[in-house]
Amino acid sequence: MKTRITQMLGIRYPIIQGGMMWVGRAELAAAVSNSGGLGIVTALTQPTPEALSAEIARCRALTDKPFGVNLTLLPSINPPPYEQYLDAIIDAGVPVLETAGNNPREYIAKAKAAGLTVIHKCVAVRHALSAERNGVDAVSIDGFECAGHPGEEDIPGLVLIPAAVRRLSIPVIASGGIADGRGLAAALALGAEGVNMGTRFCATREAPIHEAIKQALVNADERDTRLIFRSLRNTARVLRNAISEEVVGLERREGGVAFEELRPLVAGVRGRAALESGAVDDGIITAGQCIGLIDDIPGCAELLERMVAEAREHLQASLARFQN
Repeated sequence: MKTRITQMLGIRYPIIQGGMMWVGRAELAAAVSNSGGLGIVTALTQPTPEALSAEIARCRALTDKPFGVNLTLLPSINPPPYEQYLDAIIDAGVPVLETAGNNPREYIAKAKAAGLTVIHKCVAVRHALSAERNGVDAVSIDGFECAGHPGEEDIPGLVLIPAAVRRLSIPVIASGGIADGRGLAAALALGAEGVNMGTRFCATREAPIHEAIKQALVNADERDTRLIFRSLRNTARVLRNAISEEVVGLERREGGVAFEELRPLVAGVRGRAALESGAVDDGIITAGQCIGLIDDIPGCAELLERMVAEAREHLQASLARFQN
């Protein structure tokens, strides 16, 4: 399945594993890359740049295929040492950098000068155009269905993907709401040259999270996500559970709520503990609306082969139906 994305990244299938906090570790990234896609190690899951270097080495020991590293730039009073993380990525010879979050212009320039292929993940066409001007090689565009932060404009993928494709000259990767071969076929039909999946890869055998969390994703349907932080204009889509329901309730309270009141509920360490313990209701768990399309917990190789076969089948069937 050849597109500009597969040629650019040196992969068999135009399927990329999203950079997910606490989940994007060596075992999952290597499994995706070994299966023909592009696995992504999440830099900030590691507590220090030195720990990231060790995680990259661990991933390289598990695969001889290309993989990337995600570096998300978040607004913070005490930001992590982003440049040192980037230096660790460059020094390790990682071929692909995925950036997200705040404008990463200076990091893009440094990565490009070191020979890395850079993919920027964003939620609006204007941000994608800015990234193109800053020299990225491809853009991953997140529709409103996505897990994590979809922005504040609420544009779903069916509109956002072709809107980006018609404005950009670089390849577009579709992200948000994709979990099967139909989604891959639809993304290609809309003009994207690859797909990025996060939630679907959480429900695979190689994902380094508790089986109870994976099963919760399988058991959920498309109605089982919640939008938190809407009142703070920092919207995030997460799994519906006791914590996210409590957060939404507080945000709907007359007079609103300050983030400091929410902080104990949404703390990252609490979410990480839930992912590791399997206590579904004990922390925030990021999940997209595509949970309604997830019915099993396959290995990454089985998932990718199945998706590609389904995509080809649906594209060919659609073409045959219209020709007749």
